[in-house]
Order: sequence, then C-alpha cells, then structure tokens
Amino acid sequence: MEEEDFVVNESFPLFKSSKNPKPLSKPRPVAADDSEPHVEKLTSADPSPSTTTFTELGLANWAVETCNELGMRKPTPVQAHCIPKILAGRDVLGLAQTGSGKTAAFALPILHRLTEDPFGVFALVVTPTRELAYQLAEQFRALGSAVHLRCSVIVGGMDMLTQMKSLTARPHVVIATPGRIKVLLENSDIPPVFSNTKFLVLDEADRVLDVGFEEELRTVFQCLPKNRQTLLFSATMTDNLETLLELSANKAYFYEAYEGFKTVDTLKQQYLLVPKDVKDVYLVHILSKMEDMGIRSAMIFVSTCRSCHLLGLLLEELDQTAAALHSFNSQPLRLSALHRFKSGKAPILLATDVASRGLDIPTVDLVINYDIPRFPRDYIHRVGRTARAGRGGLAVSFVSQSDVDLVHEIESVIGKQLEKFECKENEVLSDIKKVYSARRVAIMKMRDDGFEEKAKDRKKQKLKTLAQKGLLDKSRKRKRDKRSSVQ
Repeated sequence: MEEEDFVVNESFPLFKSSKNPKPLSKPRPVAADDSEPHVEKLTSADPSPSTTTFTELGLANWAVETCNELGMRKPTPVQAHCIPKILAGRDVLGLAQTGSGKTAAFALPILHRLTEDPFGVFALVVTPTRELAYQLAEQFRALGSAVHLRCSVIVGGMDMLTQMKSLTARPHVVIATPGRIKVLLENSDIPPVFSNTKFLVLDEADRVLDVGFEEELRTVFQCLPKNRQTLLFSATMTDNLETLLELSANKAYFYEAYEGFKTVDTLKQQYLLVPKDVKDVYLVHILSKMEDMGIRSAMIFVSTCRSCHLLGLLLEELDQTAAALHSFNSQPLRLSALHRFKSGKAPILLATDVASRGLDIPTVDLVINYDIPRFPRDYIHRVGRTARAGRGGLAVSFVSQSDVDLVHEIESVIGKQLEKFECKENEVLSDIKKVYSARRVAIMKMRDDGFEEKAKDRKKQKLKTLAQKGLLDKSRKRKRDKRSSVQ
C-alpha cells in the first residue's frame, strides 16, 4: 500500500457513513453551528476555547475528580477542542504535538460514555508499538480507576491463549497492535466480542495507517459495528490521513494544533560534528557528564538493533547502567528494559525507533541521536521524548560527514537551525583507549551469543513475510519516496 494510492471504500470503512451520526447517548449540548457535521480545522493561530476546566467540557464529576487527583488541573488545547466533539458523537481527527495530552483527549470521553452504557468491549484502541500499548493501558487504568475499568493489552510476543481468554471475558477497553489483534480476530470465537464496540481509536494514526498494516486494519474494520465512533490521533499529518479526511462521508471534526512539522519551544536542539570512528568515545564522554549537566535520564536513539545491542554491551563493560530496547529482544525483555528506565534503575535507555512514538517518561532530560534518522518526521518524534508538557529538554545529534544533508533537511522541515553543542575535544579523547578496548570486548560478546546469526535469520523472515503479503516492492518504493513526501 503506497501512501499516494491509499483509497477508502465500503470494504475499508474508517469513518461512519451516516451524514448525521447518531450519538451514543444524550450528548452535551453543542453550539448551533455544530448542528451539521463538517470539517473544522483549527491551527495555533486560532483562539483557544473559553473552557478552562474539565467540568465545562461536559465530563462527569467522577472524571473531573480523577483528573484533579492525577494533577490535571485544566484541559490542554487538544483536550478542550476534541472532548466536547467526541461527547457529541462526532468522529475526530486530532493532530497535536507530543506531550500535549492526546491520550486523555480520547480516553476521558470514552470513559464518560462507558459509565452510561457499560456493555461488552466498549472501545478498541489500535497502536503501532507494544510499548505504547502498555503505556496507553496504564493511562486508561489511571483515568478509569474510579469506575473499576477492566483493560486488556493484546500485543505480539505474549501468550496467545491467555489473550484469547482475556478477550472472551469482555474487558471494557482493548488496546492492541495491528498484527496480533488480526490473528485473534481470525478465530471464530473472538469477533462476537466486538459486536457492540462503540469506539475505534487509532493512536499514532500516521504509523498505524502506514504501509504493511492494510490487511490487519481491514480485518479489524470488518469485525466492528458500522455505527461506531472513529477517533484518529497523531503528531504528524500524512497523505493517508489527508485522504481519509477528504473521503470521510460524515466530514469528521478535524483539530490541528499546529501547522507542519514543529518541535516545542522548550526543547533545546543542538548538533555535534563527530567522525564515525569516534562516536562511541563522544557518547561515553557526554553520558559521564550527565550529573554535572543536571540530567536525570537520557534516551539514545540508534538506527539498527545491532547498534543498540552493541552499545548496551559497551556501556556495560564501562560500568554504565543502561537498558536496551529493540525489536530483537523478547517482549518480556523489552518491558523489563522500559520498566528499569522508567523507575530510574537505569538512567540510560538505548533504543531504536520502536521507542520514538508516544512514550511519556517525565524524567527524560536528554535525547541523543547517535544515528541521524533518514526522515525528518522520525527526528521530530525522537526528540519529542523530552521537553514534554511544557518542560525543558535537550536534544543532541551526532553528525558525521555523510549526515550533513540529512541535518539540513531536518532544519528545513522544523523551521529552525540546530545550535552547536560545545564539547572540549581533548577531554573527550582522553578516554579513547578505554572506550576502544570496551568496544572490542562488546564485539566478542556479540559473536559469542550468536546475535549476528539471529539478526540474519530475522531479516530473512521479515523479507519473506513482506513478499508473501505482496508488500516488498511497495515498501522499498515507499522508503525511497518518503523523504520527498513529507516536505
């Protein structure tokens, strides 16, 4: 599925087909100009709504009290604009920056409606990564603690029989990744579980609608009622989302908090010119200065699972406590790594782009792009792991000679130039022998544990799966065209 060829038809229904959608129950009264559904686009230049409290949005008292207990004193712009529309029965496409409160923008109205009609699986939330699925579940449980919410996480890498039993128990909310929910829906006992589902949410919708998930989503849509509400939330706009918005039969409410690809003003973005063969030395030096810089924890993004695993072994050899998060690890290991980082037991998280989306860890003060991402959109999501919800943060990108064009492209898309990160070269290189020695040991450990062979086998299996789906050529073409499509 190529982004420019994405088509919505009756066999691939996303938004409701009714021109006058029927709300799930008595909605909060809306303004007269809201009586007929239509596309409404709001940008950062538009005034914020006059509502300053969650009560004014029409939420139940228990939901307002829960927000207060969780420290949510007033709604963010995306919440203030989207919650009333969802309560009124509208389909919504919401775009807002990372850390702007998008999860609560759809979770709160879903939970509000759940208490009015608590029957069966009330909502299905589809998200692209396993880690994000578990985080969403935590947030749903926190927001729904007052109503004893039952929430199930359905992702790959976990026991399928246990997940089937969880679904047949009909939890209120199911949070799933596309691949695993598709497999379970192909079992005849599971589709009836979703026969009365009222909400479908695509979180990080640009990724969920990305190449490779069409078959999975088609299965999901065919098993859900047509009169559901559909909510799409993302930090970036793509051709797929534009097409869906244009073709939505009932003209979904569209909230866009900002134009284009932006990063938050509280984020300090810098670069460091580093020769490829000494990137490890510079990385170790910066990490050794974390305490002096007042940095509590740091996320380091790399381009491959191999680099992630190797750096983890290298830092371990240098007595640096770090956790590694990449797709070659089993799901329990991935969850363990994330838990160690979130709890502060490991102040450093090494990760591929599997961790670049949606993860909200308040103590992340530093993001390092050890490898420059190929596409500006990925850079935006990576650096968005820090400076969340109005807090400050620092992002440092290691730039080698071959990365200069990529950095210029990123600067063009985000609309600002990166500043230079000041670093004394003589201090950095003083530890070069120690770092090189640790790297040699790390490479030997990788060979001993058979990582390279496992990586080759996994790559072959991935290519085979894409070929079986007929997506291999499309995936390659998309990778060639993606950079030009985001500009």
